[in-house]
Amino acid sequence: MRSVTYSMGVSLDGYVVGPDGGFDWTPPDEEVHRFATDEVREAGVHLLGRRLYETMLYWETVDQNPSLGFSTIEFAAVWNALPKVVFSTTLSAVQGNARLASGGLAEEIERLRAEPGDGDIAIGGATLAAEAAASGLIDEYRARVYPVLVGGGIPFFPQHERRVDLELVGTRTFGSGVVYLRYRVAR
Repeated sequence: MRSVTYSMGVSLDGYVVGPDGGFDWTPPDEEVHRFATDEVREAGVHLLGRRLYETMLYWETVDQNPSLGFSTIEFAAVWNALPKVVFSTTLSAVQGNARLASGGLAEEIERLRAEPGDGDIAIGGATLAAEAAASGLIDEYRARVYPVLVGGGIPFFPQHERRVDLELVGTRTFGSGVVYLRYRVAR
């Protein structure tokens, strides 16, 4: 069965965006960028909320700029090829290799798990991940922890007021001070 993974950059104090909605503290260096690209390669489909989908639209055309570095163009190619499912009540259409979700999150994950296919079911966006976590649908949490305290904002870890035991399955420290933590939900 395909695993559901939640992976994002996060401040040391636990936020994916700061109190002003910004995430300018997360631009990856070359080493982290290549790691993130490899992580996206492992996914078979990516589930996104509207805000993250709109943020990631940048990658739809970035590869048309020949002055960009190889890792940026490589990430764009991997990201654009990845099928995406967008959860939104306000969008009527999406672009690229994406479709609007036809049902609720739990139903969509159940359908994707039942389909033949390779790769994880990745979830991006703290709000969508919080919904998945509250329903016990996340199998792995993957955090790239940046050495910054932002003091508030949108938390990486959902506040669903229940205990979730985790097993550490991997770590990596990057030269930039970013630390990758990979935890599997203990079931």
